[in-house]
Amino acid sequence: MAFAWKPAYLFHGDDHGRIAERRAALRARAEAEEGVSSVEVLEGDAAAPEHVANELAAMTLGFGRRFVLVDGAERWKAADVHEVVAPAIEALAPDTTVAFFAREDGRAKVAEALVKAVTAAGGDVMTHATLKAKELPKWAVGEAQRLGVTLDGAAAQVLVGHVGDRQQRLLRELEKLALEHGPGARIGVEEAEASAQSSEREVWGFVDSLVARDRAAAFRAYLELREQGEAVARLVPLMVRRVREVHEIATRLERDEPVQQIKTEVGGNPWALDRRIAEARRSDAGSLARALETLADLELQTRGMGDSSDDTATIRAIGRITANA
Repeated sequence: MAFAWKPAYLFHGDDHGRIAERRAALRARAEAEEGVSSVEVLEGDAAAPEHVANELAAMTLGFGRRFVLVDGAERWKAADVHEVVAPAIEALAPDTTVAFFAREDGRAKVAEALVKAVTAAGGDVMTHATLKAKELPKWAVGEAQRLGVTLDGAAAQVLVGHVGDRQQRLLRELEKLALEHGPGARIGVEEAEASAQSSEREVWGFVDSLVARDRAAAFRAYLELREQGEAVARLVPLMVRRVREVHEIATRLERDEPVQQIKTEVGGNPWALDRRIAEARRSDAGSLARALETLADLELQTRGMGDSSDDTATIRAIGRITANA
């Protein structure tokens, strides 16, 4: 039985990762069924209420269903929705589907008028909200059950402690556990610890490749981590921390300080410290200082921005740090 498309959809809430997933899934399904040319994406200035209304009213010479995906609906004023967008939704052509995506935060909320307009048109409204930290273990247990495995309460606490409070990231970990252990498996603390430690190694592998200025490996590792739900807000400080550590050692080596003195004064895990010293020898203080400047700019650029903007800024920063490698 063919999937029955609704005339309109609204995905909103403060779980930006989940909303991004829903957007990608809807677009992929639409393109698979009707072709790439059937999908139009409106974002930035093109997602202004007047422009959206004009696009929804536009005639198309194509055959099949037409899809219009609209980003940034959380920025619209209630009056603009009521006077401009809602009438356009009400007058939608039978072969057109519009999907609105609103990434909310404390300052920006979707207008109730848009919720009402989508509902009145026979569409679906879906809220994706992040949970409080204390609610996450119970949520993880439920998601594990949905995936066909049993997650102990203590194991859920371990996962949340290691992975953090991003539901998207937790879900990726649960999916990995379900695939690794199979349907009906019982996941305890030991299995959760092993999975979390494996994920940590992936993060540090990315940071290692960045410091080594291995451009291909850094890009590949970064994209894999983002696909798994790792937050840019977590990765950037780790990048800064590692580059700062290696920069300090490189500066001291260039001053001809004895390696044993550096080890004594810097301290920490001996094996890790040997690796930092080796990384410093392969680089130079000047390059690492420029990398820190790039990362400082990145920290400022990625504060309060959407996921796609975060990714663009981070990829550009990785490219600058690994240039001429």
